[in-house]
Amino acid sequence: MKVKKIKWFRLLLLGVVLVASPYSVASLSSGNQLSFQQTDNWQSWRKVGEAQLSILFFDIYQSKLLSPTGIYQQQTLDVSPHPLALSIEYQRNITQDQLLDATYEQWLKLGYREQDAKRWIAQLSVIFPNIKSGQKLTYITNGETGQFVYSPLPSTSRQIGTISDERLNDAFLSIWLSPKTEYADLRRQLIGMKR
Repeated sequence: MKVKKIKWFRLLLLGVVLVASPYSVASLSSGNQLSFQQTDNWQSWRKVGEAQLSILFFDIYQSKLLSPTGIYQQQTLDVSPHPLALSIEYQRNITQDQLLDATYEQWLKLGYREQDAKRWIAQLSVIFPNIKSGQKLTYITNGETGQFVYSPLPSTSRQIGTISDERLNDAFLSIWLSPKTEYADLRRQLIGMKR
């Protein structure tokens, strides 16, 4: 019974890794200000795919992947070779600590070095908040850098954090988009693959 609970909890946490704090709007890396000219109109992009994560009778989140063309094309190990937006509408509450723990665990499972994962978690800790059911978070990337957009209500959205490290950008999206992800069915649905 304990093993089933742990597995369910890890699945629950996977859906909340995109969370960012409404209190942080600064770039996470020192120096570079990010240019998001390629991603300014992300709301009008086409849907690549979508997936609903449910465990037993519990809906966890609805996720959607968008791109300017409606197509996702991975190139070798680069999971974000072109502009993408990964939007998740949450159907459960979760704490910041749970989000950070789940993110760290997924990176280790994907084979990232513990040293890198700890450094990235420290950066994300200034962005991830507690999240409530019904809130939406979107991570938008131009293929190298990214930004978090938080929608606490359906009619409100604001940028709440940026990622200027290309390795962190790819590591973050790898949780959902890497061929090595723990959640292969979810990935197939998001990238528009037929079963």
